[in-house]
Amino acid sequence: MASFDLSKLDRNNYGSWPMPVKMAAAFLLLVVVLGVGWWFMIKPKSEQLTKDEAKEQQLMRDFVEKQGRVVNLEEYKQQLADVEDLLKQMVRQLPTKTEMPDLLVDVSQTALSAGIDNDLFEPGPEVPQQFYAERPITLRMIGTYHQFGAFVGGVAALPRVVILTMHDVSLKPVAGAAGKGKSAVPTGQLVLEGTVKTYRALDEEEIAAEAAAAAPAPSGQGPAAAKPPGGK
Repeated sequence: MASFDLSKLDRNNYGSWPMPVKMAAAFLLLVVVLGVGWWFMIKPKSEQLTKDEAKEQQLMRDFVEKQGRVVNLEEYKQQLADVEDLLKQMVRQLPTKTEMPDLLVDVSQTALSAGIDNDLFEPGPEVPQQFYAERPITLRMIGTYHQFGAFVGGVAALPRVVILTMHDVSLKPVAGAAGKGKSAVPTGQLVLEGTVKTYRALDEEEIAAEAAAAAPAPSGQGPAAAKPPGGK
């Protein structure tokens, strides 16, 4: 096999190079061109293509999900209407505005009838909602486990539906006086203190007032609408 001394090649006269050297140089040049072209042109396009394919898959999933919602839209509307009707029926079973004062008295009397000591039973101001009004009651009751059970059963037996939800309520045992050098002795009694909320139905006028208050004010008629310069 013939050998060539590459140091003797004339860089200014490529035509004088031997054919094998020309072919090797052309091949190396082709490799360099392809490498540079792939790195600066093909590689970014390939990465962009991968991102676009992933975006296409996500858009397809979104389309299928939204299409399913559109297909079932009428069914969802009917379900929502059924839920609203059920809610209104449940709200109508709650005490009315005129029944609420007597109901609070009944709840307090039920606790006394069960043998519970009402240290504190203080109803607060009402907070109106869309269909109902909630009224917090700050209380502190002392009684035994069975007395509290009888109280809950008595409230459930009242003629009107009474819902009591507890907020920041604690139930702790009451300890008796301790002798000298002795720890306090449990008395078997519990103290319930905190805030509970009870609920009543709003009448039609109150519901309309709540809806009007929740509706956005017309443009230019809000409470903070500015007067034009020089206006009276």
